[in-house]
Formats: sequence, structure tokens, C-alpha cells
Amino acid sequence: MTPLKNTIALIGAGQMGKALAQGFCNSGECKPSEIIAYDPSEVSRANLVEAIPGVNMTQNVTEAIQAARYVILAVKPQHATDVCQVIQPVIQDETIVISIIAGLPTSWLSNVLKTSRIVRVMPNTPCLIGQGVSAITFPPDLKANDVNTIQKLFMTVGVVHAVPESMLDAVTAVSGSGPGYVALLIDALADGGVQAGLPRQLALDLAVQTFAGTASLIAETGDHPAVVKDRVSSPGGTTIAGLSVLERKGVRGALADAVAAAAARSSALAQSVH
Repeated sequence: MTPLKNTIALIGAGQMGKALAQGFCNSGECKPSEIIAYDPSEVSRANLVEAIPGVNMTQNVTEAIQAARYVILAVKPQHATDVCQVIQPVIQDETIVISIIAGLPTSWLSNVLKTSRIVRVMPNTPCLIGQGVSAITFPPDLKANDVNTIQKLFMTVGVVHAVPESMLDAVTAVSGSGPGYVALLIDALADGGVQAGLPRQLALDLAVQTFAGTASLIAETGDHPAVVKDRVSSPGGTTIAGLSVLERKGVRGALADAVAAAAARSSALAQSVH
């Protein structure tokens, strides 16, 4: 069977797989009929069909692979070996495998799948609302039209950065794990508001919008975060009093150390599959 041009096989229809498919279809970059999805979970299959009417579902993973030019691997790392061994015999010369599996290097995927046409992508959870960031590593011999197609697909769920694979552990630590750090900081800021006398919901609303607004301000103006910080730090004012506490408590260093720890863990996960 010759794979259909631009047809996408989605292997894994969980939260991230569904988010990607919705972004692709809602933007018009692909039609629901151009996606054929496989997931062993009946619940995940039902959720995908409900979210994207017209999407093709199959209970045979090899059928999905044979029909598609682009194969997106959106499975958990612990399931990667079994899935790759099943699909390897039906990977065709024209097939391009796009892996969003955290920690699995191209060398491992190429060895198991017996193909060099491997694209690695590290998306993050804000892709669920179209506000994500995806770092992509392309093989050097991939055709320009395939590179453009893949970039356009992932731009439907946020910002795209092409990076060398050597950076993906660090990317995972910053943008992949970053939503967890930010959520913790929002929670802490809201707790501080409650401690200062605000109702819980109001404190949380203020904290969430403050993070969202500040991030948008930095993104749109291009100002360095330090410039934004200095603008709101009046001499002898409230902001500098609070910042002094954060610096004494080592918040800046703790965040940097968290990123380093996450990057090391990402690297360790990659080694564990060899």
C-alpha cells in the first residue's frame, strides 16, 4: 500500500495527541478525514471522535501506519518499545515518523524502526489551548516541503522552534517541565494573597492574570525580564521589598537548579532505554 500524501497516522489519542489533532484540523491545515488514529483505550478513542467529527479511527495500528505519510508517535515512554516493534515491519520508504515521546533519542528510534526519517518534537501542555511551544529536530536529509508541512502543523498549537537534538533535554527542562514550575509559582502567589487578606478565588484570579499579562508584555515588547522588573521597582516601594525577600530566599537559584535537575532527568530517561 502506498501511503496517502499528507495523511497523518496518530498513534496515541491521549491528551496531547488529541490536542495536536484538534489544532491541525481547526486551523484548516488538514481535514479530519486525513487523520487515521489508533489508541488501545476505548475512552481515548471516543474522546477523539467527539472532539473531531470525521476523524478516522482504527483498532489496527499497522493499518494506520500503512495509510499515512506522516506518523505521529504520541505514546508514553514505557510503551514505546512495544509500539515501535509492532509498527516497524510496515514503515515504508516514504513514511516520516514524528515522535513526541519525551526522552527517546533519534538514534534509538532509528535503530528500532529501521529508518532515518525521524523527526523529534517536544511540545508542552499549553498546546492544549493553542498557546504552546514546540521544539523540533529535523533529520538533515528531509525535503524542504516536508519540513514546511510539519512546521505549519505544529504552528497550529503554538510557537515552533527548530533546534539541534543536543538541546532537547534542556528544552524539556525549560518548556516541557516549565508549566509545572509556573503553576507552583501561581499557587504560591495566590497563597500569599490569601495570607495578606484576599479571598481565595480573587487571589488566584489576580495571580493567574498577573502571570499571563506579564508574559504577554515581555513577548510583545521584546523587553528583557530584568527591564520589566526594574520598571515596577520604585525606590523604597512595595515591589523591591518583596523582591528582596525572594532573592534572600534563593528563589532565582532554586528555579535554575530545578531546570538543571529536569534536564539531567531527561537525559537519564533516554539512557534507560538503551
